[in-house]
Amino acid sequence: MTGIRVDFLAAAGAAERLLRRPEVAAAWRAPSALAGWSVGGLAGHLAYQVLCVREALAAVAPTEETVGLLDHYARVAWVGAALDADANVRIREGGESFAVEGPLALHRRLAAALAEVTTALATADGARPARLPIWGPWSLTLDDLLATRTMELAVHGDDLAVSVGVPTPELPPETADFVVGLLARLAVRRHGWVDVVRALSRAERAPGSIAAF
Repeated sequence: MTGIRVDFLAAAGAAERLLRRPEVAAAWRAPSALAGWSVGGLAGHLAYQVLCVREALAAVAPTEETVGLLDHYARVAWVGAALDADANVRIREGGESFAVEGPLALHRRLAAALAEVTTALATADGARPARLPIWGPWSLTLDDLLATRTMELAVHGDDLAVSVGVPTPELPPETADFVVGLLARLAVRRHGWVDVVRALSRAERAPGSIAAF
């Protein structure tokens, strides 16, 4: 296995190890670093990034239009939406529904899914269409779906680590490079390349933010 599959599995493994930590279980019902999320709900959302790949791999190949990676982010309802927008409320409720299982059960569920996905990705066709039910009526290639989940795992792994006061999980350099590269492309789409270049090279002309979302 090479490329995005290796990156996804590396990020998923880091998430699995984070969910195993006692600090996560101890803070399960406490507020997280993200507004509106409990630690357990955030852990549930992190685990979902692997669970949903297992579901996508097991599903019949969808027939909806297959779009490119950046086009996907131009379509999803949560990008730029307010905290109380329907899309974001549904995402939080989904994470909280996984938290009901408790930390031990959720970790076991994640570990089992990760083992299944690792085996399935060894032979899966990266060009086959795949989609999640929370999207609109479009698909991505499987490899692009893995790209979206890799970024989610990295970002929310940091969120969860900060929430419980532990170090953010380390990622292999190649995986970190991929995540930073994808976020940079999304930042350029949102802010334009000039602001991104200035933020990275000229502190005196840097804009207030180049956040990708």
